[in-house]
Amino acid sequence: MQNILITGASKGIGKAIAIKLASKGSHIFIHGRDQKALNEVTNSIEKKGGDSTQIIADISTVAGCKRIIEATGKNPIDVLINNAAVAHVKPFEQHTLEEWNQTIAINITAPFLITQGLLPQMKKGSSIVNILSISAKLVHANWSSYCMSKHALRGFTESIREELRARGIRVINVFPFSVNTLIWETIPGNWPREKMMIPDDIANAVAFAVSCRDGVMIDDITIEGMAGRL
Repeated sequence: MQNILITGASKGIGKAIAIKLASKGSHIFIHGRDQKALNEVTNSIEKKGGDSTQIIADISTVAGCKRIIEATGKNPIDVLINNAAVAHVKPFEQHTLEEWNQTIAINITAPFLITQGLLPQMKKGSSIVNILSISAKLVHANWSSYCMSKHALRGFTESIREELRARGIRVINVFPFSVNTLIWETIPGNWPREKMMIPDDIANAVAFAVSCRDGVMIDDITIEGMAGRL
């Protein structure tokens, strides 16, 4: 049995990855905050022959991250996908300290705590995947806190990759350009969502990366739609 844990799995990229990786004999721990949405993901996983455990937790808190770790019951974890994130898009001068702290908590501290907490359950051949953003390589006006957090998570990932290489644990960064998810409904502006990639595009790349044989690692994946940078 393959055990997989995905944060932010109720919608968008996380949901697509959960469904893509579901198979007979797989058990997927799906995290989110929307019970109805998680139920839909569970149904999709079961249709593909997999099982799931739903975890409702607020990963902006230490207690929420501990809840996720404890929910695995110390079972071996073959694939950990840190996907959950938050974005506050506005001019730098309008950011509040609460928004800044929330961004750090969800986008940086949660992946650190969850990865550290689950690492003892990960053996040779397992994978840690951090869904970053092209914003971990580039910068954009009005995205200061989001870009900061993604650059920080990139540095964290690249560092622990070197620490875990000798143990045979893959650490993978994924850098998608714009993906058509619900996040764009919360961000002011007219975004060409019809030209964006879809969550399945990211899920397909992740599935390939974590399926490599032991001893092989695709460390960085940059994914861009044919429409170019939007």
